Amino acid sequence: MAPLRIGYVHEHFSSPLLQFADDDKGKTFTLTECPGGTGQLTAAISNDEIDVAIALTDALIAGIAKGTAQYNLVGSYVSSSLNWAVIVGKDSKYNSIADLRGTTIGISRPGSGSQTMASVMAMQQGWVDPATGAPEELSFKVNGDINGLIKSVNDGSTSAFMWEWFTTKPRLDAGEVRFIGSVPTPWPSWLIAAHPTRASPEALRHFVSSLTTYVRAFDPRTEIDTKVQFIKERFHQKEDDIKEWLKTVKYPKDCTAIDGKTLVNTLSILEKAGVVIRPKEGFNIETFVNQSVVRLLPDDKPFSF
Repeated sequence: MAPLRIGYVHEHFSSPLLQFADDDKGKTFTLTECPGGTGQLTAAISNDEIDVAIALTDALIAGIAKGTAQYNLVGSYVSSSLNWAVIVGKDSKYNSIADLRGTTIGISRPGSGSQTMASVMAMQQGWVDPATGAPEELSFKVNGDINGLIKSVNDGSTSAFMWEWFTTKPRLDAGEVRFIGSVPTPWPSWLIAAHPTRASPEALRHFVSSLTTYVRAFDPRTEIDTKVQFIKERFHQKEDDIKEWLKTVKYPKDCTAIDGKTLVNTLSILEKAGVVIRPKEGFNIETFVNQSVVRLLPDDKPFSF
């Protein structure tokens, strides 16, 4: 059987996955880096470039809610929120999130976390039509990866973009950009998705259950020094930044389970932000997951709303 093709973003969150890959040595899976984030990951699944994507919760759920048949959910990865920095150019005239209303926001790809979170930010800021209460339509410009996004805010073609705080902080320290705020996700930040037929349930279960071992071993509350050293070597981040991030991140005790309430709550927020539209018959949460691979918690309760 061919190894699973796993798509991921090369960020500090991927540390347990990379430790697993070091031990596996390509026997059961190979890694494909997707610097364009979740939008690139979901496109890679659609294009038969990868079988599995470790990607952002909101964008994965939104894609399924919009009708994609290219993937469903097969596991959990990070249970804490993702802190998105709101980022402008180094000489930008924008100094607060409120200044961004009515401007063009940079995103990596359509359907990406950077686009979803811009809509959530707008909702939180109250950028809505006063007559209908519906979110204002935002203007987006696709700029690919982090380098394209930074270029866009510095050449003025976009006002701002959003990216994970600690991933982007080295660019802040280097004086390439400024941070004018942050927006944490109101949901656990990372899930695992897979094409519904390209890999066997047995192979997917083996990958997700084995990943659980590495996630548990990476528990930030234990042996901090070894984790700091690993992240320094792989991601070249400052030790103080790594230690601050480790204070905030949490991984699930079991990657082979997804809490149905996470899906319900995320969909509710995405609906309010105008990212997804609830069908007339409502959402059936059970259709979002591959239950031959992952357990939907609680086991005895269907989730529909």
